[in-house]
Amino acid sequence: MLKSSLPPLAHRLRPQSLDEFAGQHHLLGKEGFITRMLSQGHIDSMIFWGPPGCGKTTLAILLAGAIEADFHKLSAVTAGVADIRKIASLGRKNREQCRRTVLFLDEIHRFNKAQQDFLLAPVEEGCLILLGATTENPSFSIITPLLSRARVAVLEALNDVDLKNLLEKATARLALDYGRNFKVAAEVLAAIAGYAQGDARRALNLLEMAFINFTAEEGDELATADLALLLEGRELVYDRDGEEHFNQISAFIKSMRAGDPDATLYWLGRMLKSGEEPLYCARRMIRFASEDIGNAAPQALQLAINARQAYETLGSPEGELALYQAAVYLATAPKSDAVYLAMKRVAKEIKATGNQPVPLQVRNAPTGLMKELGYGRDYVNPHRDAINPALIKALPEKLCDSSFYRPTENGYEATIRQRLAEREGVRRKLMSGGGAGGRDE
Repeated sequence: MLKSSLPPLAHRLRPQSLDEFAGQHHLLGKEGFITRMLSQGHIDSMIFWGPPGCGKTTLAILLAGAIEADFHKLSAVTAGVADIRKIASLGRKNREQCRRTVLFLDEIHRFNKAQQDFLLAPVEEGCLILLGATTENPSFSIITPLLSRARVAVLEALNDVDLKNLLEKATARLALDYGRNFKVAAEVLAAIAGYAQGDARRALNLLEMAFINFTAEEGDELATADLALLLEGRELVYDRDGEEHFNQISAFIKSMRAGDPDATLYWLGRMLKSGEEPLYCARRMIRFASEDIGNAAPQALQLAINARQAYETLGSPEGELALYQAAVYLATAPKSDAVYLAMKRVAKEIKATGNQPVPLQVRNAPTGLMKELGYGRDYVNPHRDAINPALIKALPEKLCDSSFYRPTENGYEATIRQRLAEREGVRRKLMSGGGAGGRDE
């Protein structure tokens, strides 16, 4: 008979000492900075940044116990300034009795700026040791003054070895708790570890579900086939507003930039299957076509725009094929960021030199007075005038020797580069007196 009143397996298996803690060897190993702190009998305020199920809460509890501190846990989802004030007051009383106080604030990134500001004083004066937990990048979600008062400890998803060891302990614990023989095939433990993707809580929950639903004769093992129903609808790790979103779109862009169509297809597929908005991917490809391909393959921009329009017309899943097609083309097209760099050079020059006057030669002259003042004088129309257009001075006098656009030799830009070189050669020849030509009168 099942003991339905038991707490979840993850809670029952929570380690009672740091020696039992699974994973995070880079922090808790012999050379880990947390180990070094504990060897000196103290811990600093820290922000634990890591994925779900990597042990952030458990680590906070164990660290507080290791220094014999008064431990308080709050969730930033439900807590407020009043709760912090109350614990800070207790911390001041504890300090008078030479006892330390640890505040563990789960999902600290949910606190707004004002709430995070309120944490500064008690942390600064030392009446609280703050241990915050977040799945979000602290650089974006935690205010700078608080980050300067707390070390960031990056926790990693558990590797397969750590998960397998944990699952083996859990199998024995299930048999003990429920008084029932329970054997699990090695390939099942590997399958559960793979499904969990480094999340210990997820792995333990699946194992317990499998145990509860497993009916077998004495000596039978839980086999891979028994997991089939439990693994249906497996979701991929993705957060459209969080760190993983930015990691995967970065991988997608850099795969296209590297000219790797296989990696490009994989990351596009990962994002789409995980629920990313397809039009977001399309917009990033349009930007990529200008920023990373530019005039090396001018048709890339139009193809990316067409893919977006095709998706808007067809929707999912049919329209996603157009996105895959465009992504492969962008990945394999010749690359150039010459236009992107030219844009940045122009912006820098404008900021540095300000409002430079438009040369008289290229000014419009709609009135007689303007003509008398020299507006449009000596302008040559390349469609009708015999003089070479290379003599047109369109840049301000101060910038006449500037070179903002510097085409590469990739793709169509090689042709552009050749044309500009020929134009410059003609200009130099004309300027040196090798024949200026004249207008047809």
